[in-house]
Amino acid sequence: MAELKITLVKSTIGAKPAHKKTVQALGLRKLHKTVIQKDNAAIRGMCKQVTHLVKVEEV
Repeated sequence: MAELKITLVKSTIGAKPAHKKTVQALGLRKLHKTVIQKDNAAIRGMCKQVTHLVKVEEV
């Protein structure tokens, strides 16, 4: 199964509370940290919601 490499590239300071929670739910806590998540519809939707804060690559 494919995986996604998600990196937090912009701070959540000043972001909407829903976007902050989405970033935390993805497993991102600090700036420039990366997590590997399975590629499914739920994760893709979360990444789409916060595209201005994260960088997504297929692994």
